[in-house]
Amino acid sequence: MARVVVLDYGSGNLRSAERALERAGAEVEVTADHRRAVEADGLVVPGVGAFSACMRGLLEAGGDRVIDRRLSDDRPVLGICVGMQILFERGVEHGVEAEGVGRWPGTVERLRSETLPHMGWNTVSAPADSVLFAGLDPETRFYFVHSFAAREWPTVPGGAGAGKTRLITSEHGESFLAAVEDGPLMATQFHPEKSGEAGSRLLRNWLETL
Repeated sequence: MARVVVLDYGSGNLRSAERALERAGAEVEVTADHRRAVEADGLVVPGVGAFSACMRGLLEAGGDRVIDRRLSDDRPVLGICVGMQILFERGVEHGVEAEGVGRWPGTVERLRSETLPHMGWNTVSAPADSVLFAGLDPETRFYFVHSFAAREWPTVPGGAGAGKTRLITSEHGESFLAAVEDGPLMATQFHPEKSGEAGSRLLRNWLETL
């Protein structure tokens, strides 16, 4: 049974994530302890609320160092909702710009949609070789609650794009990144822990990578 730590840095649906991971077959601990978080088979970084507040909490808890240390050893990390957003370079919300962890290029911004927040069930578009979405029908719906997202994956000067990184998109007023699979670092903008059997299947797929 895979040992998973849900990082407690003062943000996120900790208990919902814990219960969903347990249903998916993991042994789960919710903790802020760095050693436990680094040594676990998998680390989940949840997050709800404002980008800047989540980053402040993450930095105060040293969560950025935990993420960096795990990824330096190719140890899996899964971000959820704002836990995905803070992995990008920066976020801009209500005129406030904040630096993110900077693992991925791009900026988290307000979606250009007449209806916000984007709240409810929606489909995603995933590549055929996706790890998280393996075995899931293209019409499968996941539960979203957000007004901000990374709308694109910037092209690196010289013509390089995402490379081997798998980009999963969804639509709400415009296209945005619904999930990213980047080696040991993966994340979802939606809430798998609130997405019923579809979310459970996705979490099982992630656990199989540990």
